[in-house]
Amino acid sequence: MNWQEYIHVDAAVLAGKPVVRGTRLSVQFLLGLFAEGMTESQLLENYPQLSPESLRAVFAFTAESTGKKTF
Repeated sequence: MNWQEYIHVDAAVLAGKPVVRGTRLSVQFLLGLFAEGMTESQLLENYPQLSPESLRAVFAFTAESTGKKTF
């Protein structure tokens, strides 16, 4: 997955935290919601600006930035 199409970092948006492009939804915030038990369906319903691909990009970005490769 090419997460760069979906994840954006801009110092002027959320103090430079990585966000889903075109939103102010940070990777950290979305991972936190998953950790609390929200499902992909719930996230897509509650945040219609997200797509299934953008959520996969959150995980791909996190995997790469923590040194883990996706399989």
